[in-house]
Amino acid sequence: MPKIVPIKDLRDTNKISELCHSVKMPVFVTKNGYDDMVIMSSEVYDSMLYRQSIIDAVLEGAVQIDNGEGIDGESVKKSLGEKYGFRL
Repeated sequence: MPKIVPIKDLRDTNKISELCHSVKMPVFVTKNGYDDMVIMSSEVYDSMLYRQSIIDAVLEGAVQIDNGEGIDGESVKKSLGEKYGFRL
């Protein structure tokens, strides 16, 4: 469940920091009852960036396969086996 706090709660920076670290997800900040900002711990931010980089790599691979640029797994295994002298 997302955590939502009013903007006035940002005055207590220690409390907000503890909240961001304890919920381990972005915290939504509202102003006059409407979404205004999102804050999070650096740990959550780094995790989100890492996950996004994986998603981007998978999508790039899918596009390459759709464009006929990809290499199938069997070809990769054969090539590696020949290059390094072992059988996969």
